[in-house]
Amino acid sequence: MSPEKRVPPSKNNSGVFLHTRWRKRVCLLLLLTALFFSFVYAVSIGAVYLNRTEIFCIILEKISGHSFNTAITDTSRDIVLNIRLPRVILAGLVGAALAVAGATFQGLFRNPLADPYIIGVSSGAALGASFAIVSGISLGFAGFGAVPIMAFAGGLAAILLVYRLSRTGNLVPVMTLLLAGIAVNAFLSALVSLFVYFAGEKMHQIVFWMMGGLEGARWSYITGMAPYVLVGLLVIYFFARELNALLLGEDTAYFLGIDAEMFKKIFLIAASLLVSAAVSTSGIIGFVGLVVPHIVRLVAGPDHHFLLPASALTGAILLIGADTLARTIIAPTELPVGIITALLGAPFFLYLLRRQKNIRYFTRN
Repeated sequence: MSPEKRVPPSKNNSGVFLHTRWRKRVCLLLLLTALFFSFVYAVSIGAVYLNRTEIFCIILEKISGHSFNTAITDTSRDIVLNIRLPRVILAGLVGAALAVAGATFQGLFRNPLADPYIIGVSSGAALGASFAIVSGISLGFAGFGAVPIMAFAGGLAAILLVYRLSRTGNLVPVMTLLLAGIAVNAFLSALVSLFVYFAGEKMHQIVFWMMGGLEGARWSYITGMAPYVLVGLLVIYFFARELNALLLGEDTAYFLGIDAEMFKKIFLIAASLLVSAAVSTSGIIGFVGLVVPHIVRLVAGPDHHFLLPASALTGAILLIGADTLARTIIAPTELPVGIITALLGAPFFLYLLRRQKNIRYFTRN
């Protein structure tokens, strides 16, 4: 075929590429809008209903230092600034961290069943928290008490143990890492059960912590965990191209000039940092890191340049909504938010799987 008779591929593909890029930008804009409205609604609703105008005036007063509405009571200010606002922000950070960590582990292991807790972070954090609760040790740093500090340390220690066990020379085979994580997870879970068995009257504290909850949210938690979450999110997104390459297999990644071993370590550290920071402040909240990346991937495909920010926004929206429901559905009593995420996430996830035909998790649609 002569060159004059061929249609340049770029001419055919450019329109599709621009349409896809425009569609993804619109999707992100819609998610940002949904996050804003879910944030406002979550701050306004509760045992005491607050008008949206009051909320904005209180926040602007705090930022500017000037009063905009003299009719606002000190009680309303205290509810917004010291109770609901830190809780909603913390829920957004935790949801984003778990969702991005889940998307990263699913891409790293090329396994749609991977979740943020698959290699033992949750069990390590639960072991650290259980030890702090049972022993009653007195520990504090940057506004954190003994339980979140020990949970954070336990999660990172579990990841370090899994990495050391799965390492062979300078190589860390993905399958060995996954199997080592499952084994360590089972062992640490057994130790947690042992703590629960001997906890006595403190048993309910351990069980309630493991169900996940945000009732203890305060500003010190946000300022303490936000740097870890932001660093983890930025590092993973910065190397989204390399994560896309790892989806094709390590041999293909090497052929493309990517050091697969180095980037596996980067993704493992960054995702583990996200999970440890989230678990230390909220306990173990399940299903967010498993369901959210699936939902985004089924809708828009596996490209991590879009999957990661979309998962972060969707995870934040989901957890803000779930926490709002958890604290209002049987008010004044609260349900653990982990129960709500499982009850809402599992049926919706199954509905998507039933509707979606010819699912291709890790290839472009």
